[in-house]
Amino acid sequence: MEEIRTADVIIIGGGIMGCATAYRLAKKGIKVIVLEKQEIGNGGSCRNAGGVRQSARDPKELKLAMYAVANCWPELSDELGVDVEYHQKGNIRLGLTEKDIKILEGHTAKSTAVGLDVKMISGDEAREICPYMSKEVIAASWCPTDGHANPLKATLGFYKKALELGVTFITGVHVEGIRKVKGKARLIVTDDGIYEGEKILLCAGYESRRIANTVGIDIPVERQMNEVLVTEAMPPMFDIMLGVAGGEFYGHQSEHGSFVLGGNSGLQAFTSNVDKFVTNSLTAPSIARGIIKYFPVLEKTKIVRTWAGLYDQTIDVLPVIDNVKEVPGLTLGFGFSGHGFGISPAVSIALSELILEGESKTIPIPDLKYDRFKPKK
Repeated sequence: MEEIRTADVIIIGGGIMGCATAYRLAKKGIKVIVLEKQEIGNGGSCRNAGGVRQSARDPKELKLAMYAVANCWPELSDELGVDVEYHQKGNIRLGLTEKDIKILEGHTAKSTAVGLDVKMISGDEAREICPYMSKEVIAASWCPTDGHANPLKATLGFYKKALELGVTFITGVHVEGIRKVKGKARLIVTDDGIYEGEKILLCAGYESRRIANTVGIDIPVERQMNEVLVTEAMPPMFDIMLGVAGGEFYGHQSEHGSFVLGGNSGLQAFTSNVDKFVTNSLTAPSIARGIIKYFPVLEKTKIVRTWAGLYDQTIDVLPVIDNVKEVPGLTLGFGFSGHGFGISPAVSIALSELILEGESKTIPIPDLKYDRFKPKK
């Protein structure tokens, strides 16, 4: 007979969303087991460039970002007992053309409409904030309350704190599917046996689609590849988060002095092995050429390493954070589309409330429901 291991809540996925939500639940005395296919944080959680931004987000998820910046990130290092290297020095998003300006103006208008402090500035004003910038920059958006943090430290900080509170983490486990008992999500079938929970949280990135399919739920999610490069340590130049109008690259200078810069070549569909975290020889040069156009001062800077990562993107580029009506006991938290790290502390609050109270009361998120993809009647 198969061994059955039980908990109040079983979380599928050991990224920052799973670790942070496990921590929130354990603080309330809830018994939690986290199942992870690989290592903790091995997916996008520890492979991103660490942006903690509110600007250039869809208003439908902006409440999560604004709440995280106002209420979570400033105290997170003290709360977790780990220095997550959070710096709130602003985010500048750069434009080189009139087309770029229209994109930035569109983002800015949508954000200010819901109360975010972000504005358009000229190229000269941008160079006052960051003197190392190219003269080709003609305009930018500026959000002074944005920032950046260390994804590895933040993810493992939540993991460490959850462990201290009694959460059980089991890695190297492949989840085959979810089974219902009397119409309710109850059992998780794995290659390591069966686990049983009163509630199940599915936050396993792209794998979540396959697992949700086992109980008849399909969310249109695809995998996207992104890469990050790290330079040699440089003297302190700026502490802001950088981005560009079209999203081709982004990043910041770390406390160590290295620049951590993410992006892609635009050729991922033709060159990427999407089953593995494999870098492509085209990507780093493409990112570097783009960066030099904005920051020619970095032209001679050496790249010391690169890495690749996959993220789960929905067709509307917004996450799914919701309870499933057709499958009571199942909560979904995936599809973060490459910008989940910055909102993760707030998402964990929303997910814990969905699990325990049936709704996200602290941060209402009515536009992130799972059934928004269903055909309209």
